[in-house]
Amino acid sequence: MTSSQLLVVALASALGALVKSVTGLGYPVLAIPVISLVLGVENAVVIVAVPNLAVNIFLCWESRDARDQTRDLGRLCGFGMVGAVIGTVALVRLPEQPLLIVLGVSIFVFIFQFFRKPEFALSAATTRRWSPAVGLLSGAMQGAIGVSGPIVATWTHIYRLPVRAYIHSITLIFGVTGAVQLTILLLNGQMTTDRFLAAAVASVAVAVVTPIGLRLRGRLAGPTFQTLVLLTLMVSAVALLVDALS
Repeated sequence: MTSSQLLVVALASALGALVKSVTGLGYPVLAIPVISLVLGVENAVVIVAVPNLAVNIFLCWESRDARDQTRDLGRLCGFGMVGAVIGTVALVRLPEQPLLIVLGVSIFVFIFQFFRKPEFALSAATTRRWSPAVGLLSGAMQGAIGVSGPIVATWTHIYRLPVRAYIHSITLIFGVTGAVQLTILLLNGQMTTDRFLAAAVASVAVAVVTPIGLRLRGRLAGPTFQTLVLLTLMVSAVALLVDALS
């Protein structure tokens, strides 16, 4: 692996980590498309898996005081683990282009719906009924293409949780499904020497940038935070579609 490729990994990881530490999502969905341009999708998914798991564990622990304000986490995480197993096993077998297109278009539909009905929300009974399906789908997408953030963030956004409860919810789901994904990748010998080196470089970039993002998040609240989440989703949708159609 060349120094230029490692530089791309570091810069993509730094950008993704900055956005993630502020909004709770955005690292893999921003980093994977960029890294895949120079190393391919499979390499990008494996490389990002390590630092992504680490930053999710850290952010989830940092926001643990808001756990009692969350909803449906047991169902979302449980079914997410099952989905992650299915998706990771299928990583090298399924065509990713249709998945990326469907995911990208779905995000745009959600954003359009949000601006059409800004106060749209689902009842606790409805989210409880559908959370297993959402957890299964998000886990499968995490395993198959390394990106589940748009699904998890879109669904959790409907809950209208306080900022820290929102961060805790999505990072816990990401962490659980990411741990399953990484375990299966390791058991299948996917972490080669080159990929390990790139993952180490990405981890350093994430570790340096994350505290900066946390300080920025402390200055944001209410509508500003909500706008940042929506902008992150919009950028992620564009990145997914560009990656799928390139």
